[in-house]
Amino acid sequence: MSLRTENTRWFIWSAAVFALDQVSKLAVIQWLVLKPLIVLTPWLNLRLGFNTGAAFSTLILVNGWQRWILSAFSMIVSVVLGVWLLELDEGYRWLKWGLALVVGGALSNMIDRLVRAQVVDFIDFHIGAWHYATFNIADSAITIGAIIIAIHIVFKKV
Repeated sequence: MSLRTENTRWFIWSAAVFALDQVSKLAVIQWLVLKPLIVLTPWLNLRLGFNTGAAFSTLILVNGWQRWILSAFSMIVSVVLGVWLLELDEGYRWLKWGLALVVGGALSNMIDRLVRAQVVDFIDFHIGAWHYATFNIADSAITIGAIIIAIHIVFKKV
């Protein structure tokens, strides 16, 4: 295993995702506590939500063990992806972006689970009466990062 110290700078992006997500969650908790719905556009709202489960509110109805399992999973994934990021050769810029995004988002949602026992969600995308699952900046970073990683794995492009 050859760790490349020049790759540590990518953790700045992970930290930025983490900070942006945590600050946005603190802000929306303050803003939306009195008015739990703010309409931004005909298809986008800010709506305060709390998710004790996993993505798309799966595992929400179980009795609390999911908090610890999901937190441990987030930590393991972050460590594995972080080590992968450190080992990458030059030229894997897009893959490094993907890994940095997933690590920052996973750690931010993990902190929510550990500190609040639930993840704060607030982005409510909808078309008419149909609403997508409410999500947050960390979820967006994880999704975009996972897509980048998947494209790399499938096509081996950098």
